[in-house]
Amino acid sequence: MKTVEIKKSIVSLLVLIGIAARCSMAQLASPTPAPQVFEKVGIDQKLNEQIPLNLEFIDESGNTVDLGTYFSEKPVIVSLVYYKCPMLCTQVLNGMVETFRTLKYTAGKDFEVVTVSIDPTETHELAAEKKQQYIEAYERSGAAKGWHFLVGKQESIAALADAVGFRYIYDQPTGQFAHSSGIMVATPEGKLARYLYGIEYAAKDLTFSMMEASKGNIGSPVEKLLLLCYHYDPMTGKYGVVVGNILRGAGALTILFLGGYMLVNFLRDKKKSKTLPIVEGKTISLN
Repeated sequence: MKTVEIKKSIVSLLVLIGIAARCSMAQLASPTPAPQVFEKVGIDQKLNEQIPLNLEFIDESGNTVDLGTYFSEKPVIVSLVYYKCPMLCTQVLNGMVETFRTLKYTAGKDFEVVTVSIDPTETHELAAEKKQQYIEAYERSGAAKGWHFLVGKQESIAALADAVGFRYIYDQPTGQFAHSSGIMVATPEGKLARYLYGIEYAAKDLTFSMMEASKGNIGSPVEKLLLLCYHYDPMTGKYGVVVGNILRGAGALTILFLGGYMLVNFLRDKKKSKTLPIVEGKTISLN
């Protein structure tokens, strides 16, 4: 294996460890949920399904609005979270704003963002606080007109969640909502065009998804790889065991690669030291 290839492999493994570590930070400290929780949560891809635009919600200003208010001429990014979430939702929103800041497109001008709380007890005042926090982090002029933070009644929340395939439950023992992480991209007419899983969203993937959605094109199903970061282990009663395995496995592989790289270089240098140049441009092996 060439030195460059070995270095690339090592870098890839280090990236894997970084991703796994970030996922671990989001979930390893979570309270113990019931074993059946994981079986009931997830995000099912309902590509080309219509989002019900007649659902009523309350915006961050306290106004009652139809969901269709935000669907007209631009692609729409939809995220379901809850504003008091102690860990995962914050990671989702942070991932969104971090990616938005790298895009050449701007919310409000080129696309709309609709963030909806799955907790019917949360208020529009809380939504307003959350919006201010992320609009300030976004640092784009006019973005406040394009990123909407909504709350609503259970009926509307459940209908939207079902339409986009967002499966979640309230876990009584922990006092929290159990859910997965991801965002959806919809066409201006409200057709689900693309799903992006996890807590980090590549700028090129999101850009491509919005470009396709703006034309009314529907994407293909994507892998749910990052959902493994939140796997539930009934043996320990905690999330994150898969993360621990990933960290241990990636760490071991990294050590093996580094060790192999050092061994190859050592043997190569040793071999060179056993050969001596002589006149006539030839070498004599000492073996």
